[in-house]
Amino acid sequence: MLKAAIRSRPYELGSGSLPAAGSKNAAPAKPAADSAPIPAAAAASGDAVEVARLAQGLAAISRHPWTLMEVCGGQTHTILRWGLDQLLPPGLRLIHGPGCPVCVTPAETIEQALNLARRPEVILCSYGDMLRVPGLGRDDLLAMRAEGGDVRLLTSPLQALRIAANHPDRQVVFLAVGFETTAPATALLARQALAHGIGNLSLLNAHVRVAPAMQAILAEPGNQVQGFLAAGHVCAVLGTAELQALVARWHVPVVVSGFAAPELLAALHACVSQLEAGVARLENAYGSVVQPGGNGQAQQLLAEVFRPCDRHWRGLGDLAGGGLALAGVYQSLDARMRFGLPAELASPAPASGFGKATAAGDGCCANGACPAPAPLMVAAAVAAAPPGSWSQAASSEPPGEAPDPLQPPPPCIAGTILRGQALPLDCPAFGGACTPEQPLGAPMVSGEGACAAYYRYRPGAELPRPLHRRG
Repeated sequence: MLKAAIRSRPYELGSGSLPAAGSKNAAPAKPAADSAPIPAAAAASGDAVEVARLAQGLAAISRHPWTLMEVCGGQTHTILRWGLDQLLPPGLRLIHGPGCPVCVTPAETIEQALNLARRPEVILCSYGDMLRVPGLGRDDLLAMRAEGGDVRLLTSPLQALRIAANHPDRQVVFLAVGFETTAPATALLARQALAHGIGNLSLLNAHVRVAPAMQAILAEPGNQVQGFLAAGHVCAVLGTAELQALVARWHVPVVVSGFAAPELLAALHACVSQLEAGVARLENAYGSVVQPGGNGQAQQLLAEVFRPCDRHWRGLGDLAGGGLALAGVYQSLDARMRFGLPAELASPAPASGFGKATAAGDGCCANGACPAPAPLMVAAAVAAAPPGSWSQAASSEPPGEAPDPLQPPPPCIAGTILRGQALPLDCPAFGGACTPEQPLGAPMVSGEGACAAYYRYRPGAELPRPLHRRG
């Protein structure tokens, strides 16, 4: 499957492209004795030759230490599954980003879902991973179903429409999560619900936007990220305008990447090439899928149903422009309004369109309202804390310091991991008190979570503590 995916996606890089294998401009292959051994997983994929060529090309251009972040959890899983991080040249370090929508859904939203699932008139529906995400305590929707709650797993939002039509005497609530990749499907569900007069369907909306999170990471005091591998599937929907604006504002390279092993290595090569040359630009290394303008129809659907808003992210706090709120007539589908639940933590912000940069050059917030240089608005409990204090792990704080309000209870450091300031192996609960069967934090639950990736592909490994860890 991996081989077929790779062959169907040719690389389309910019001036930092690797020369084709066998060309007269190709970097000479290193002697076998000097080459990093190809991890067994990558060799077994049948792409060992291509992976080796790309890894050697990356080593050939790397002259300085760099710290890069892959944004998407799917990219993190590929990196660990195929051992790509073991092929990186010395000094090149990858930080795992918060690109897992299940992981960043706030505990307060899970609590609201749990409260709804307790109501006998409610059928609560969502994707499979959401059923195991803990709320403020250890309860999750899967446990609620075991206790008799009508909680249903869906593979498509439109299934909720059929459930609501088949149960007109019940209230069907769809817990809607995901980035701009899944939001169009939720938008289509909302449009169909109004078009067909399905009055017993509502949305517990928790959709989030990726670009504001990238900007928040760059604005964090002590940030170490010097370049991004952007999520190709998000760009396939939105295009590249928001990322272009982010590059212009923060002067960091951003390379749109795919998800296969050679695609990620090629994107790393493009990003490091820019850093070594002292330039910062947007580069599309996933041109077979991503077009600059994105998917116009999906963007129109998003603009019809949603508007950008401020939103709370688990582990990161409140992000300006970090979410999508129901807009116009679609607000009638808001489950929080329908059931009298507390409103979302952050207020909606006017929209200026999807996939577009603003005139002010700040593309991460569609209304251009993100304050500079600190778009990350942390929760009120930590708003008055000294700069940088919120990034320390609750389990590693010296005696006498206040616990981190953005962290789950000790010993879990999921919030620090989501902010890219620690690796899962830094967590004292990893593989012991916290496992996929008994997760303490959301990154161990989701199929795209960093902790789940380490547990599956790197159990018991001893890696050096990351240079980006502070405190």
